[in-house]
Amino acid sequence: MRSFKRYTAALCLVGSALIVSCENDLKEIEKISSRTLNISVDTSKGVEIIISDSAVVKGKLITPVLLNHKAANPYHEMPNGLTAIFYDENQKESSRITADHGYSRENGKLIELRKNVVVTTQKGDVLKSEELFYDEKRKVFYSNQLVNITKPDGTSINGTSFESDQNFDNPIVQNATGTLATGNKLTH
Repeated sequence: MRSFKRYTAALCLVGSALIVSCENDLKEIEKISSRTLNISVDTSKGVEIIISDSAVVKGKLITPVLLNHKAANPYHEMPNGLTAIFYDENQKESSRITADHGYSRENGKLIELRKNVVVTTQKGDVLKSEELFYDEKRKVFYSNQLVNITKPDGTSINGTSFESDQNFDNPIVQNATGTLATGNKLTH
């Protein structure tokens, strides 16, 4: 019986030590989790950025709010939507992109567009997707989400992903399905 009491007392002592040490750990965790990370963010409103190369206007970016996050990997965020307009060598609009949300990563040279992304080309082609990336290094647009491309003649192409050159001249659609407008010119 005496050994049982000693065993019980020893067990209670060890259990108390564990509970106290757990409380200390929980207090430390609460202290760490309550700390906030201070990242500097500059906010600009009513932004219009002209994109040029050798004094020739190549495009324009319009966004109601531009957030410049000054983190370890700085980036720009356009949380209230954006419109990007690109111009050809004759200063005529060659394409237009709209999206509900956008990010531009400074170090990775990657532009990410999200939610209701619509691209309209000079030829009248319209691409719709929920995401679109532009890789500045490779000079290509791509999406890993469902895409739909509608052409002025009524042709409609759907696919599971998409890649194209920066002018949208050579789109490649994966797992493509759709409707091809023939203009009643089919032959047997």
